[in-house]
Formats: sequence, C-alpha cells, structure tokens
Amino acid sequence: MNIGVPKEIKKHENRVSLLPSGVKALVQNGHNVYVQESAGLGSSFTDKEYKQAGATMVSNAEDAWKQEMVMKVKEPIEQEYGFMREGQLIFTYFHFAASQALTEAVVDAKCVAVAYETVEKADGSLPLLIPMSEVAGRMASQEGAKYLEKVQGGRGTLLGGIPGVPPAQVAVLGGGIVGVNAAKIAAGMGAHTTILDINMERLRYLDDVMSDNVDTMYSSKANILRLLPHVDLIIGAVLKHGAKAPHLINKNMLSKMRTGTVLVDVAIDQGGCFETSRPTTHDDPIYKVDDVVHYCVTNMPGAVPHTSTLGLTNVTLPYAIDLANKGWEKAVQDDEELMHGLNIAKGQIVYKDVAEAFDMPYKDVAEIL
Repeated sequence: MNIGVPKEIKKHENRVSLLPSGVKALVQNGHNVYVQESAGLGSSFTDKEYKQAGATMVSNAEDAWKQEMVMKVKEPIEQEYGFMREGQLIFTYFHFAASQALTEAVVDAKCVAVAYETVEKADGSLPLLIPMSEVAGRMASQEGAKYLEKVQGGRGTLLGGIPGVPPAQVAVLGGGIVGVNAAKIAAGMGAHTTILDINMERLRYLDDVMSDNVDTMYSSKANILRLLPHVDLIIGAVLKHGAKAPHLINKNMLSKMRTGTVLVDVAIDQGGCFETSRPTTHDDPIYKVDDVVHYCVTNMPGAVPHTSTLGLTNVTLPYAIDLANKGWEKAVQDDEELMHGLNIAKGQIVYKDVAEAFDMPYKDVAEIL
C-alpha cells in the first residue's frame, strides 16, 4: 500500500504521525511511505532520518495526500478538504462531534475515516487517546498555574502556596486519564485538589491511590456549585467516547466564581465541557468571560511535540501496520478495536454518537461491510 504522511498545518501543531522507525517497519512489511519534506522537523526528526528509514520524500502536501492511506495527527482542516477523495483511508484524530463542517466534508468526499480517539479495547479503554490525554492532563495543571499569575489575568495565586499561606484550590471534573494526570501534577505542585466523577468505583480507587492533598467528590451540579466560590483553578477533563462533551458549568455559574478564576477545558476537542468555551490556539490561548479566564487550546500536546509524537506513535503504529497489510475492510472485520475506530465509510456515518451530534443519518457498520 502507498502511505502518505503530510506535514501538519494546524497552527502550532508540530507533531508528526510517523517516526522514521515507523517508516522502516511499514517498508519492511512491503509498503511505500511518502513523507512530506520537513514533516518531522517540529518533533526533532530530520528528512535525512526518514530517507535512511526508506521513505520517499515529497515536496508538497498534494503528493503526500494522493496516497491510498494517509496518516495524520490532527483532523483535516478546511485547506485540506480538497485533498480527500473517494475510497482513501485517513487514520488520524478526527473528533467529528465537535465539527459538523468536517463531518460533512468527509461524508461528501466518501473517504474512509478511522479515528484514533474511538479505537476502543474490550475493557472500554481508548489506547490511542491515552498518551495524548496523559500529556494534556499534565499540561492542564501547568497552564492553569501559569494563568493564575496576575500578569496573565489570573487571581495572582501560587498553586502550591508557601509556609503560612494556604495553597490554591483546584477542582478536576472527571476522574479518567486526563483528570488523574491533571490531579497528579496539581497535587505534586502542592495544590489542594478535588477530583469529581460520577463513577463511585472510580472515586473509591482514586481515594486509595492519590496523595493526601487530593480529595474525591461525587460529580453533581449541587457539588460543583458548592465548590465554585472557593476554587482557583477548574480543569475540565470529561470525555464521552466519540460524542460531544456535556456542559458541566454554564454561563450563569460563572457569577459564583471569584475574579481571576481559571478554567482549563481539555474537553474542547469534543466541544468543551464549559458552556462558555470556544476553541483557542497556542498563539492566543485565553480569553475572559465575566472576569473568569478561559484556556481552551485544541491541540495542547502540540506544544511539547517531541514527547507527544513519541507517545502517540508508540501506540498508533501496530494499528497502522494492520490497516496497511490487510486493507481497512479486512482489518476492521478482524479487529474489534479498529471496528470502533471506524467513524465514516463510503459516504455514511457508522459511529452513532457522531450522527446523533448533528442529527445526520446513521448506518450500521455491518451494512457497509
């Protein structure tokens, strides 16, 4: 199979979808890999390394995109819609439920979309989302600490406090991978941290394993409202597999917070879990609503591309080899995990939550295959 690796063009997105070692593995399996020049430079991988691994370097995006299978990191953006074509397999993060325009573009192109974020194991875990969730969760506390600084628009609170002065209060909405990693860093910096979740078994587990400055609390509107007047930093870490994130804090609730409180919405790729959230970039990461700072960068791991690329490609490569070796239809039939990753095929939405997000037609994947 011919596989294309275009350079990411989303603003401040420096990750790359395939390492030179990944190129070598695909070439050893009999495939041809076409890498756009400088695609790996943002993650500290040179064109020379790709050539030595067996890649064919191409000078423009069109040549990378015209292959049978395209591997990316971020969802195609508007400038790339014209490259998508019927029958082409695209393997990347899509986050369809956050963008009707992207969903319609992929449907209209009749390409095949296998989304990293919905590949799912039998235990319900999301193996291709986990490493980026780990990065984003850890970054959420770092960024929250930064924007709590007065010069950045925050309350002027040091996350860990000092002797004689209490630490900041941090609330983490969601006890999954993002939430746990956010809580680890916040607590490690000395903040008093509360994790909220609706799964009592998860809360019991977290209560056992987290440090002494981490509390657990059942996630209800009443409990969230109780916390709002006292917290300095709120991290939105809610995930509903492949679907739009629920709004846990609405605009009216902002009035309960103190001036300079910081909201970090890690769920922004899925539409955001705060009603007042809107996507931002690393160039212009924050804005204020009712004197509350909102940080809603959609590609947080793109700020640490070397770490992120290594973490991502560790887990995507085995699936990429399977898709290339077997073709997407045989691969998803043989592997239930990849079946969950299939979102759109042959002009039809085959992932129910995506169809429901925009009230679009849904087709059972069995009918497509």
